[in-house]
Amino acid sequence: MKAARAALGAAGVGFGLWGLWLLVGAVEPPALIRLPIWLGGAVFVDDFFLVPTTVAIGWLVTRWSIGPDRHRTVGALRTTLLYVGLTTLIAIPLLLRQGKGANPTVLPRDYLRDWLLLEATIVVAGAVVFLVQRSRLTCNRSRASSGDIGGR
Repeated sequence: MKAARAALGAAGVGFGLWGLWLLVGAVEPPALIRLPIWLGGAVFVDDFFLVPTTVAIGWLVTRWSIGPDRHRTVGALRTTLLYVGLTTLIAIPLLLRQGKGANPTVLPRDYLRDWLLLEATIVVAGAVVFLVQRSRLTCNRSRASSGDIGGR
């Protein structure tokens, strides 16, 4: 088992060094200097913006879900927030770089409009699922209070 672990570790280090060699060969020296700055900025944004925002939203959703029968519909809210967050993270580079660079035809679309339409679609779908789950809960509660359970 130790030999397999060592072999996998050596293969991982070898692939990492090969990737570094390809990076150094493909990127100009000024870009190699900017790369650590960009990576440091990404770590800074992640640690000081994205993580606290995610924790705060998770805390708010958890506090909201403590109410009566809200735990049944909190899944729709969490899923909607997850999809909005993921699609936003994917779209940020497109939104920031639109129309810039040596080849402006690479991004000929209106990415802001498309992103807003996607987010609106996700929020509407999440709201529909939330309302359907909530109406089923209300329907089940009204049947239970009327004594109409089990087809009697």
